[in-house]
Amino acid sequence: MSKVAVNNYGNVSERYGGFWVRVAASIIDGIIISVPLSVLFIIYSFIMAPNEGTATDGEMVTMLLGYTVIYIIALVAIALYYILTTASKMQGTVGKKIMGLIVTDLNGNRLTFGRATGRYFATILSGMIFYIGYLMAAFTEKKQTLHDMIASTLVVKK
Repeated sequence: MSKVAVNNYGNVSERYGGFWVRVAASIIDGIIISVPLSVLFIIYSFIMAPNEGTATDGEMVTMLLGYTVIYIIALVAIALYYILTTASKMQGTVGKKIMGLIVTDLNGNRLTFGRATGRYFATILSGMIFYIGYLMAAFTEKKQTLHDMIASTLVVKK
């Protein structure tokens, strides 16, 4: 018997998170991620801005190196946000939690760190093919995206 969701009668009823509710969760997560990272980039830009007009080549290299470091930090922070929240007791990102969704394996269990990591990196493939991997949630029986299928996961209504 699956642990996904139990209705009032004690029967298992799997209610999958559909395309639009997942889009809404994604928008919420995008805001949560982009606000602090934007502030970081803006602060760094203000610190470096006075030098841009008169900067030497060495100062420009230093400035670009700083932006590169911040960009790498941002990529790692984003990955950790998705991986750690999905593998946590929360079973999904803040956006998914607000929308009443959780991420499980095919048996309704919480994802391991490894599976959550695989699922996150599989999202790259979902996006690379003109986001068709994400659109699959609108058309598949269990509302799975390509990365859900690759990682053997489900997004279900809590």
